Formats: sequence, structure tokens, C-alpha cells
Amino acid sequence: MMKIFRLVIVLLCMTAVQQVNAALRVFACEPEWAALTKELGGGLVDVYAATTALQDPHQIQTRPSLIARLRTANLLVCTGADLEIGWLPVLLRQAGNPDVQPGQSGYFPAADQVGKLEVPVQVDRAMGDVHPYGNPHIQLDPRRILTIAAALSERLGEIDTANRDDYANRFADFKQRWQDAILRWERQAVPLRGVRIVTDHQAWIYLFEWLGIEEVGTLEPKPGIAPSAGHLAQLKAELQARPARMVVRAAYRDARASQWLSKQTDIPAVVLPFTVGGTDGATDLFTFYDDTIERLLRALR
Repeated sequence: MMKIFRLVIVLLCMTAVQQVNAALRVFACEPEWAALTKELGGGLVDVYAATTALQDPHQIQTRPSLIARLRTANLLVCTGADLEIGWLPVLLRQAGNPDVQPGQSGYFPAADQVGKLEVPVQVDRAMGDVHPYGNPHIQLDPRRILTIAAALSERLGEIDTANRDDYANRFADFKQRWQDAILRWERQAVPLRGVRIVTDHQAWIYLFEWLGIEEVGTLEPKPGIAPSAGHLAQLKAELQARPARMVVRAAYRDARASQWLSKQTDIPAVVLPFTVGGTDGATDLFTFYDDTIERLLRALR
């Protein structure tokens, strides 16, 4: 009996230690938030990314694996601003996890932490796929990333109070490295100021506003509407009159329209990662911006 009693005590102690050392379970809707959470949490967090850089974050299937992951999550980190409106509400309902529902501390919409661009005065279906709360693609501005990081670090500490100081220290380190990187990126990107660019989708405003790039056309006639032959022909004529320097598209987007326009106008077609993992060089948050700027600069040469 004494041996059994000792064994039970040992098992209870081991369980207690495991609970103390258990990583905070984080469900990230997009790769950029998974990467940011890892920067801020390190070994204190177990991060699961629901999507990859080669998927359209607007349109995701609520697979059983996603439901199972969200059901046990302590924290949900998503873009918000209705980017995931087509799939996240269904996933939240099916997972049934009360800790990560809207309004709870375990629900963290990144877009709520920053000001947004292109907020429409009114929304009409005739306008295409317009987001009523503004353009949600905030991951393309590193200055906004820093603001989000501060709020996310604080939220991690609120949920995992035992490691609050560790999260604060990791954020302080990230903040210094990130501010240094922003200065470096802005110096490198000086040649991009005023450059005229055609885009695949109305998604690049944060990157262009930061770097001073001018968007002069989009392959889509309206957001979310596939390029038509007539619209592409009109865009070709406009570019022959006032050329652009390149046409860019996100890695997850169909390449055919941008390649056609590139051949017709003799301007380079450029693939940008759009988020972490979109290209071989964009392996984390820092290299995501490194690779984005390098690809844009290469197209100017």
C-alpha cells in the first residue's frame, strides 16, 4: 500500500509540473499571426496556424482538424475586420470553446488594435467584395505589426499570468529588433517611392502607403470579381498611355491575368509573398518583409 501511495504522489507531482510547464495553446487564423505569436511567446506557446500562405484567407473550409484544434485553444488570434467572416463564425460555433468566443479574453482580433484604411462610407453589393470595416490586410505594414505586438503580448500575459514577465521581456526584445528592421527596410525601399504599380487585388494599400508606392490599376474590375477580357484590354490601353513599372500579385492568387498583362505591356510580373511562407525566402516575419522589398527592387532593375 505504501508503494502504491508513493506512486500516486509521484504521478500527481508529475501532472502538476506538466500543467505548470504546459504551453499556452494558440490558434492563429493566418500565418502572420502564428509567426508573431511565436516571436512573442517562444517556448511558452504552442501555436497552430489554420491557413497557409498559399490559401485565400477569405475562403477556408471548416475541416474537423480545425474544429479539434480550436476546441482546446486558450487563445484565438485572427485578423478580424470580417476577413474570416466566411468561415470563422461557423468554426467558433462548431468548436464550442467558450474561452475564445468574441468578447472573451481568449479572442484577439488583430485589426481591432490599429487604424484601418479604405473604410467605406457605405457598402453595396454592386461594389464587389468590399469589407465594411476597412481593408483588413494590415499585415503589410510593419508599423501596425508593432502596435499589434504590444497588445498581443499584453493579452498573452493576461491569460498566462505565471509567465507575464517573460512575455513582457520577449516583447521588449522584439520591439527593439523590429524598430531597427523598419529603419533598414525604409532605407532600402527609397527607390520605390512614387513607383507606379498594377496589382492583382485591392489588398496592397498598407504596403503602398508605407513605402510611398502608387497603385495605378487592379486586375480585378471590382474587389473579388475575376478579371474580364474587356477590363484587361482597357487596363492594357491605359498602361500604354501611362506605363507602370510592374504588375504584382500575391503568391496564392491565380497567375494568368498578371502574366497576360505583363506580356502585353512588357512590364515585369512580380510575385510577392503576401504573408509568411508565401515564398521560399519569407520564412518568418522579418524575412517576409526582406523578401517583399527585395522582389520589388529587383523588378526596377
